[in-house]
Amino acid sequence: RRSGQYTMNHDHSKKIPDGASFDRSGSQDSLDELSMDDYWKELENIHETRGNNHEERVALVVKEPDEGELEEEWLKEAGLSNLFGESSGDSQESMVFLSTLTRTQKAAVEKRVETVTQTMRKRNKQHQIPDVRDIFRLQNDSKGKVCDGSEPSTVRTSENKNETQDGTKGPKFSLGTDEQKSLLEDVPSSDTDINLEISFAEQAANLKDSSVGKMYKVGGGDTLLPNFRLPKDKTGTTKIGDLAPQDMKKVYSLALIELTALYDILGTEFKQQKAVKIKTKDSGLFGVPLSLLLEQDQKKVPGTKIPLIFQKLIAQIEETTLETEGLLRIPGVATRVKGLCQELEAKFYEGTFNWENVKQHDAASLLKLFIRELPQPLLTVEYLKAFQDVQNLPTRKQQLQALNLLVILLPEANRDTLKVLLEFLQRVIDHRDKNKMTLKNVAMVMAPNLFTFHGFGSKTIEQSEFVMAAGTANVMRFMIQYQKLLWTIPKFIVNQVRKQNTESQKKEKKDKAMKKLLKKMAYDREKHEKQEKTPNDTDVPQGVIRVQAPHLSKVSMAIQLTEELKAGEIVARFLSQKSGNVQTLKKEEIFLYEIGGNIGERCLDDDTYMKDLYQLNPNAEWVIKPKQS
Repeated sequence: RRSGQYTMNHDHSKKIPDGASFDRSGSQDSLDELSMDDYWKELENIHETRGNNHEERVALVVKEPDEGELEEEWLKEAGLSNLFGESSGDSQESMVFLSTLTRTQKAAVEKRVETVTQTMRKRNKQHQIPDVRDIFRLQNDSKGKVCDGSEPSTVRTSENKNETQDGTKGPKFSLGTDEQKSLLEDVPSSDTDINLEISFAEQAANLKDSSVGKMYKVGGGDTLLPNFRLPKDKTGTTKIGDLAPQDMKKVYSLALIELTALYDILGTEFKQQKAVKIKTKDSGLFGVPLSLLLEQDQKKVPGTKIPLIFQKLIAQIEETTLETEGLLRIPGVATRVKGLCQELEAKFYEGTFNWENVKQHDAASLLKLFIRELPQPLLTVEYLKAFQDVQNLPTRKQQLQALNLLVILLPEANRDTLKVLLEFLQRVIDHRDKNKMTLKNVAMVMAPNLFTFHGFGSKTIEQSEFVMAAGTANVMRFMIQYQKLLWTIPKFIVNQVRKQNTESQKKEKKDKAMKKLLKKMAYDREKHEKQEKTPNDTDVPQGVIRVQAPHLSKVSMAIQLTEELKAGEIVARFLSQKSGNVQTLKKEEIFLYEIGGNIGERCLDDDTYMKDLYQLNPNAEWVIKPKQS
């Protein structure tokens, strides 16, 4: 039975036991009865608003999958569908991919392949079914050695440890497996530091094996949120949006496998839900699928990534003032909100809607209504349950790591809209002295809007409701508090992408060489060598990079690398060489990009140390250009 399958009774706030069990700690930030009250009140408001038009709603059916179906879907999503089925012969690409996985990631893949193959044998499919052990054995043999320390048997040498820890010796990619347990024992610093260099699942496995784990347990009453931070990475922090689409596809597959591996290690079931397609509105504002809404909006405002109505409602709330007491908590008048809703549907795109009639609390109610009325939840049918289950993970750090991976897995439209929502909620909280809306209050009020999804039927489960209410409110708090961390792509995943690209390039080179040999092309040897020369070798001395800037007046410069030289300084150097004829670009509009070599394209943050990055990707080209929105 899914914990998401329920809606509330109206009188639920009365059922809360006196001295509610959630006031377990004296800390300022504990989930006390008062704040839980906000949650139930919000649910009541939701029912009031929904009451009249409830029968019009088509509940979204979530399909119970057949045996092996989930795993099959999972392997497809992870880009590994050619490990089974008709196409199982053509798995060269997958072999490269598998060679870059960590030990725990491999275990997660093996587990799913095993289930699928068993199911296929049961169904007695005619095509050849590989044995999961063969897939991995084959790959280990063909590699000689798998990606740095990722086979279960390897224990790294101490030299190797140092290499990956400071990340400076040659383009070595640490994927974090057996190494660096010592890091986890160094509790003081790693208590609030989020380590992005080592696979989260590997960290969890190491933590499980060591006694340190006990110190991390989440205490029942301890709801003060730690001040997590990301230690500076010399090769630059990679944010969602910094990588080219072909690399983002790989990031998605890796994040899915990593999240599954993390849940496996921690003993939490990770199941993607599957929505059965239902008929939805194909135009309008409320109750329209996000992707359709954006298509509609992009005709009006090309390139827009957030629904216009969503942007306008937030702007409308902010226009009054964020200091209004009870903002987001106090609902607008239900009948008025309904009327506004209908009027917006008719007039918003015409531009004839009169926003002066909209009171602030009405705008806040409309914003929440918009989120709830989406035919599929903002956090998606696939992952809503996984977002809810974050509350079951043993430590705060693991909860944060899981949320980080889940955000990466969201479709772009959902992720962008969520980001704008969380940033807005943070601005509301910044005025808490006046509006009395603390992080806890805002999380309590917003959780029912994001987590109680109308499509999951309406069974009431008394006990689990109470637990879930507190749990989802906690997940909501996490998302607001740590939103800046959640949009980061962990370094170990970026490194796995680099590794995959390197392996694929090697294979391509081999294939090309083979073809040339077979065709016995009588190339002149010199010509052949000239052709093979990469642009990086041409006249650029050691320790110097050539930076191109086609959009600026100074279009190219040779830059001497020093230990301290950062990406932002190179951009500044180009900008200082202005001449009148070129359109002026502001510093915040242009970035240095790392292009090619072992990455498709990556936008560099200003604090990237260039020498460290150059050592990680010596064959890259360096280009300064505006960031594509």
